[in-house]
Amino acid sequence: MRRSKLEMYVDVLNVLAQRGPMKISHIMYKANLNCDVLKECLNFLIKQNLIEERKAGKHNLVYANTPRGTQVTKFFRELDKALPLKEEDKIFPTPY
Repeated sequence: MRRSKLEMYVDVLNVLAQRGPMKISHIMYKANLNCDVLKECLNFLIKQNLIEERKAGKHNLVYANTPRGTQVTKFFRELDKALPLKEEDKIFPTPY
């Protein structure tokens, strides 16, 4: 089942919240995204001031959550706790 863009953004934010500043290749593996999709996600999250690029050494770039990104990550964790979905509900939604 495909993830929505929102789910991908939240996954990237969660990876950075758990692991701290990371290179793009490490984020790619931890968030399970291909490079092109991840670059789109990173650009969107940077524009929203949720993550930032940082220099690590001479040539390396790493990405890290901003304080706003940390706040949004906490919000989504609380939302997930308040509205838990069982795995069956995700695959076969209950009809109204």
